[in-house]
Amino acid sequence: MRYLKGILLPALLVLASFASAKKDAPLIETTPFDRELISLLYFDDSEVILSFEFDTGRIWRSKDSGKKWEQNKDIQTLGILKNPFNNKVAIAVGQTKHYITYDQGESWNEFDTEFPPSMFGSGTPVSWHRDDSKKILFSTLEDCITAPCLGRTFYTEDGFKSKPKLLRSDRKMCMWARSSDRFLLESDKHQNRILCITKGKYSDRPKDFRLLMSDNYFKDGDEKEPVMSSGRTVSGMANMASVKGYLVAAAKSDHSRELALYVTDDTEIWHRAEFGEGKIEEDAYTILESTNYSIQVDVVTQRLAYVGSLYTSNSNGTYFTKNIDHTNRSPDGYVDFEKVANIQGIVLVNVVDNADELATGARKKIKSKISFDDGRTFESLKAGDDEIHLHSVTDLSNSGRVFSSPAPGIVMGIGNTGDFLGQYTDGDLYVSDDAGLTWTLALQEAHKYEFGDQGSVLVAVFDEGETDEIQYSLSHGQPKSWKPIKLNFKFRARELTTVPDSTSLKFVLYGTRSKKGGGREYVIVHLDFAELHESECKDSDFEPWEARNGECIMGQKQVFRRRKRDAECFINEEFKDPVPVPEPCECDAVKDFECDFNFTPSGTGNDKECTPSGALTLPKGACEGDAKTYKGPSGWRKIPGNQCKGGKTDKLDDIERDCDEWKKKPQSNKITTKFTSFKGSKFLEYYYLERGTRSQDHDETVVMLTDQREAWITHNHGKEWTKAVKDDVVAIYPHQYNNDRVYFLTGSKKVWYSVDRGMRDSIHSFNAPTMPNTETLQIMQFHPHESDWIIWIGGEHCKKVNDPECHTLASVSRKNGLDWENLMPFVKKCAFVWREEGRAEKQELIFCEQHTKEEMGAPLELLSSDDWFKTKEVKFKSVVEFATMSEFIIVATKGGEDGKSLKVDASLDGSTFADAKFPPKFNVDHQTAYTVLDSSTHSIFLHVTVNPRRDQEYGSIIKSNSNGTSYVLSLNAVNRNTKGYVDFEKMQGIEGVALANVVANQEEVDGGAKKKKKTVITHNDGADWISLKAPEIDSLNNEYSCDVTETKKCSLHLHGYTERGDPRETFSSPTAVGIMMGVGNVGEHLDTIGEASTFITTDAGITWKEAKKGTYVWEFGDQGSVIVLVRRGEDTNHLFYSVDLGEWKRFDFADRRIRVDAITTVPSDTSLNFLIWGKDGKELVTINVDFSDLKEFKEQCKLDEENPTAGDYELWTPQHPILDDQQQCLFGHVAEYHRKKRDSKCFNGMKIDHLHEIKENCSCTRRDFECDFNFERLPGGECKRIEGLELPDAQAVCKNKGVKEYWEITGYRKIPISTCVGGKEMEHTSRNHPCPGYEDEFQKKHGITGFGLSMAIVIPFITAGGIGYYIWRNWDGKFGRIRLGDNVPSLDSESPWVSWPVAAISGLVAVVAAVPLLIGSLWKMVSSRFGGYGGRTYTSRSSFARGRGDYAVVDPDEGELLGEDSDEDV
Repeated sequence: MRYLKGILLPALLVLASFASAKKDAPLIETTPFDRELISLLYFDDSEVILSFEFDTGRIWRSKDSGKKWEQNKDIQTLGILKNPFNNKVAIAVGQTKHYITYDQGESWNEFDTEFPPSMFGSGTPVSWHRDDSKKILFSTLEDCITAPCLGRTFYTEDGFKSKPKLLRSDRKMCMWARSSDRFLLESDKHQNRILCITKGKYSDRPKDFRLLMSDNYFKDGDEKEPVMSSGRTVSGMANMASVKGYLVAAAKSDHSRELALYVTDDTEIWHRAEFGEGKIEEDAYTILESTNYSIQVDVVTQRLAYVGSLYTSNSNGTYFTKNIDHTNRSPDGYVDFEKVANIQGIVLVNVVDNADELATGARKKIKSKISFDDGRTFESLKAGDDEIHLHSVTDLSNSGRVFSSPAPGIVMGIGNTGDFLGQYTDGDLYVSDDAGLTWTLALQEAHKYEFGDQGSVLVAVFDEGETDEIQYSLSHGQPKSWKPIKLNFKFRARELTTVPDSTSLKFVLYGTRSKKGGGREYVIVHLDFAELHESECKDSDFEPWEARNGECIMGQKQVFRRRKRDAECFINEEFKDPVPVPEPCECDAVKDFECDFNFTPSGTGNDKECTPSGALTLPKGACEGDAKTYKGPSGWRKIPGNQCKGGKTDKLDDIERDCDEWKKKPQSNKITTKFTSFKGSKFLEYYYLERGTRSQDHDETVVMLTDQREAWITHNHGKEWTKAVKDDVVAIYPHQYNNDRVYFLTGSKKVWYSVDRGMRDSIHSFNAPTMPNTETLQIMQFHPHESDWIIWIGGEHCKKVNDPECHTLASVSRKNGLDWENLMPFVKKCAFVWREEGRAEKQELIFCEQHTKEEMGAPLELLSSDDWFKTKEVKFKSVVEFATMSEFIIVATKGGEDGKSLKVDASLDGSTFADAKFPPKFNVDHQTAYTVLDSSTHSIFLHVTVNPRRDQEYGSIIKSNSNGTSYVLSLNAVNRNTKGYVDFEKMQGIEGVALANVVANQEEVDGGAKKKKKTVITHNDGADWISLKAPEIDSLNNEYSCDVTETKKCSLHLHGYTERGDPRETFSSPTAVGIMMGVGNVGEHLDTIGEASTFITTDAGITWKEAKKGTYVWEFGDQGSVIVLVRRGEDTNHLFYSVDLGEWKRFDFADRRIRVDAITTVPSDTSLNFLIWGKDGKELVTINVDFSDLKEFKEQCKLDEENPTAGDYELWTPQHPILDDQQQCLFGHVAEYHRKKRDSKCFNGMKIDHLHEIKENCSCTRRDFECDFNFERLPGGECKRIEGLELPDAQAVCKNKGVKEYWEITGYRKIPISTCVGGKEMEHTSRNHPCPGYEDEFQKKHGITGFGLSMAIVIPFITAGGIGYYIWRNWDGKFGRIRLGDNVPSLDSESPWVSWPVAAISGLVAVVAAVPLLIGSLWKMVSSRFGGYGGRTYTSRSSFARGRGDYAVVDPDEGELLGEDSDEDV
């Protein structure tokens, strides 16, 4: 058996040579070392140990359990990784030069990699094949700067005799299917199967990561994405691990920390693990040492207090049952949990007795518990009549297991008697020889301890300081049996170890001692007890020992042959593990059976039941005629592998079942409604707390606030409402990046909050550091990754109205409001600026706008700090505003020669800023404004106001390059309003499509005339704009009064953002691909909204048709399966809906007319429920409208990525409206999207990845290019240099990493998201030249072959987030807009990304012990007791958002965009 020994303790002791008399004491040999050693690694079933020097990496080897040592001076290593399946094999990992041994380190073979080994993927760079030691996967260091930590994995089939071959270059992690000791143990399948978590098909955002499998090293397209229990593939894959006979994969949930665990025992069928009321979150669970028949998982229940609950699965890992609450955890994910080695069913845990008090800052009161029945029940540990409590995994003081070894039934630990666990140094050594049933004080004071000769010898050494003694016992550690080995010097023990299976009589002690002349030196001490007794144990020296006091586990008892406590002999069977003799038990109805597939467990013990998970398959001939019942399966099965026999149980007998069980509930084919009335005259705000896509809950939660200051919450989309909190609420702040969190602000310092969407009684409170500010500034700011980090901007000395001492004060909490520290006074805004997609290195980076001279109202300067303003740096003076947008940080200041024009600077890392180079003639007076529109396509769209006069505002949209510093003109005369909103909206779900309204009579408007607006659309990210094509006939089949073929005089115009009451109402949906709706008219210009009709397009704006006469508000449901229209601003009692994008049906939702203000649904538009918000007389009302019972949605749609058109979906390809021979090419490629067939009667359900594939890349055309800086577009489409302006420096691109040549400026630049190849490469029609230093390489490349153009390198833009070249689209509906100027507070939002979660795998047994592996000097920084590779990795997560539309004013901080007109701020 293999057990973790010698994992890591970071220093060794030097002892002088010492010899004892034979037979009276063990043989002792010492070996001094000049340098500190790292780790003692035994090869299993051998006496060979490897270690290496800390500072040089030189390897030392002993072949006799540390008695003698030899150094290998030819090898330097950062860490040694043993093969857990072959005790001859190990890899010594270096920077790029590595070594492998197949003879336990006697000889080594070298192999090289281009980059250092992986640090972030799976916690170890090596994946071993269980059955073939020559098959190895080796992963190299990830790129975590330009991508979310993706790297390369290589493979070898010959143990690196030949150069390793590339497996994947886009993986997060890879592993063999056969990478654990029991997975597919009894099957010959999948000998070469490899599983990898890779980037998405066309995206490297963590939310799109996929799990892929291959049986041929991913050659020739051999890859398969497994279908999960939901019937579909799952994106957002974050981590995977091999645990005994299971593979576990974790998938990240959108807009939440929640994860889904999927379990398989064959890689073919995957089931989602269900935890009942428990919830799995990223960085908040640990997969523990598990059994052969179940998985143990500890789930965090209090993140800040590090407390969890222990769960155990059934035999297929699908249903988990809670064993015990309040388990003790450490901040890095370790859990006080250990299974007694070699004995099934005995578990020791530490629990926190005062878990409910920890939120108030109380210290943990820890108790130890033990279970003898596999965790079903727990009891206290007893030493006589006293309870004892033992230090466990979270306070580890030695290598290997904490309490036990394969020595049958002998357990030791450091602890104390009393009510709770005390300090380690106040503890004593306790021992049990009945596997924890009873305990005895062995030695006073804390000691390191070890087991030898199957428990015949126990060794201990003082662990509270220096000592000159080693203690040993030959009688199971009983009191008075311990004898000292006296040394003639004092030393400090660091590690005591022996062979992993504890069968040897040899031990190795490792520590330090004082050196003559000062300082410490290192030594290894070899102890050999072999000659202490002459005799070898005979049969009479053994006794049968029954584990668990005879308790049956998995249908059998375990009986060991164990040396008697008082026998004076040694077993001396080195490397022969003790094996129990099983004795079958009678079957027990509770312990030996579990729920079968398709049955769900409920209850515990004798009350446990198995109910059908869905409709059952009816046996042949059953339920025919008038039959009411039939004989069917009981729902139970014997646990696979259980050895019980007989017994009095009928669990497996068929039972009488109701015939209705196999029938699905009939649908009523009716739309249902539910009214709720509220006191008040206005809904002040409402927010959807949409559950994550991987959530095991089914709620649709909404919170809202009325003008009566009452906050309400519903978990079923408005069918039932309850008061959220008892206090009056003045504002609701949903967490900007985590949908599970929401904050209710009262008129005092008290803040109510929930971290679980208000479910399960999870609303609690904390006190803010100050009262909310009185300046109508943003009160709360949130961190994109650390959900517990909050910035609070309150007011100090503001109790009296107009108190001159009143000023703002920014504070920060890193514990979700439990405690606070001050940041800065006299601030206008403070915000975290770190972004997952950006380049800022430190997550603590904060920007604050502070009034100079600490005077409210004084000019602002921008300060930054990454240490909570213990130190700070002034970034800019005369600041107007700063904002974050996706990867960009944008700062507007008053600048220019006259000091009045706005100046914009942009940064990707928050440290280095560059001037934004605007097109000519864009000097803007500081009283006008910029509005940051969007950066979802790797470019910023910025609206620059040209005419700032009230009701006459318009400006130009300019578009940046990929680092936000150089802008070109995209569209002139774009309409905006006084609030700063701009009539510009990007279509959600499809890249590069946007609509805008332009002022057609700008010269007249400049003279004081009213605006005449026209709507235009772009299909290539703003490079070209055309009018919207009007439909030929209206909804009544009548022709329009103008000639629709003359688009200049007759086109479709739509009312945009500037006229919306709620900016969350958008033209399009993130999940209804290609569909847009709008209100407008056909004619030469946009008319008043009272004359408008409602229009729809299903092909991304190429063609439109009139849906209904009049103005309606709309909502998309079930990803476009149903669209609902309702009149707003007038009294009505009906709505219209369509389930086929064509026919509109009327539905009366009330028997009387009510005034409708809005209709809403979940932001992802995946629900079949809608909420109508309105007023009925003097009361406020919400009306839930539920379409789920319609026959059109009787079952879930079927989607097969391998055969996408065979089921309920079709493939749709967006096109460019300017038709040519490549009409299907958009952004240089043909993309195919999944869309539900119009005649399919099914519901989409869970959000699907609509992009099926990029079918092909196209040849470049003019549409793939836009005009370069200092060039302007002429009416014919060509780009011409603006007279009097200099050309940009073409050679400037040579500063970019990897660029070796450059092209002369042509006036064209490629649209960043275009992937076209060849064709009209308009930026490469000039001459190319070598970058300095690359002249020879350039000549070799171009001079010999002679066709330089065909070999040209497309000059890369500086990427801001390292995103795959296909994915500059926004799937989630959040296109942030930020307005800079006009003294309007900005909103801080961005396109949401999802990071990779990490399943924290226990470093005890589930993951093989390994030494740390770090690059260079990083070793000292992060090496720990378990080393750099312990199976626990904790990485970052990204921002979340839940808004709808480009402005996304759904978040209260984003409501600041409304400035002085906002009524949502305090």
